[in-house]
Amino acid sequence: MSVNEATEVQHAEPFDTARPGGVEIPPFPVFDAPGIPENVSDGSAVHREITYARAIGFRPLKMDIWLPRAAAAPVPLVVWIHGGAFQLGDRRELPPTFTPDSVFRLLNEAGIACATVDYRHSLEAPFPAQLHDLKAAVRYLREFAGDLGVDPERFGAWGESAGGHLAALLGLTGNRKDLHGGLGAQGHPGGVSVVVDFYGVSSLVDIPPMDTPAGLFPPALTAAVPAGMPLQPEYMLVGGSDDPALLAAASPVSYVTPDAPPFLLIHGDSDNLVPHAQSDLLAAALADAGVEHQVVTIQGGDHCFFGAEDQLDAILAAAVGFFAAKLGRP
Repeated sequence: MSVNEATEVQHAEPFDTARPGGVEIPPFPVFDAPGIPENVSDGSAVHREITYARAIGFRPLKMDIWLPRAAAAPVPLVVWIHGGAFQLGDRRELPPTFTPDSVFRLLNEAGIACATVDYRHSLEAPFPAQLHDLKAAVRYLREFAGDLGVDPERFGAWGESAGGHLAALLGLTGNRKDLHGGLGAQGHPGGVSVVVDFYGVSSLVDIPPMDTPAGLFPPALTAAVPAGMPLQPEYMLVGGSDDPALLAAASPVSYVTPDAPPFLLIHGDSDNLVPHAQSDLLAAALADAGVEHQVVTIQGGDHCFFGAEDQLDAILAAAVGFFAAKLGRP
């Protein structure tokens, strides 16, 4: 792996835990141990509702971990990152065109564990909070790799839409000390060694304004948005600003280096929310840096592969196959 992220950040106690009479008050837990998984099928066992990090002032950050029951440990692991324009969604939701739990189940059938991870939305905290959360999730999974039966040297990331953007960033910033974040488990790298990006944004500077279909954001959905905050996802992600410098700092194309991991980019040629040109931009940057990558264009595919549902089984199989090939035993 090319992941060598420094992890020297340590948690200091904010107060003296000794109390009168010699009673010691334990420090507040930073994360919880995985516990016991639930067998949900012949092929999968799931750890649900695991708190992988706590941050003062925010909700606990959760993940579910799907483990293949038939595979011999240690197995590789893929972090699944949900979409939702950085504004909506959670770890349990797949795109409406996908069969429920299909991503997790298919990875398990291939002998690959899957951690599906929540992260803070853009109105909870602006970028880079989302990337900090995901790095904390990766460190957590390495902290408990032995208990989970996963190989900490064989981690990948897979995301769709906003999750594709974040998966790309996770793959491209493994060596960036300034994006470590400091949350959760420490002492482990926070990067991954292979990325699959489904129709993610690669340059927030170059994304055209979203043409929102009528009714997509009804008033009851936007009632909590602060007055004056733009609904454009890219501006909301960086705190409501249209500053090109802030947008570039939150863009995967800004972090491409020759030591980036292999990428598989899959994008529909009829995507009306995130144009195929966004994958082209990232592919061009990867090519210029000499990074291994593949681009698969889905004919007739809109966002979430609407209009190409008959190709979805092959699309998911291509992604799982890419991980199986790249995360094979060293």
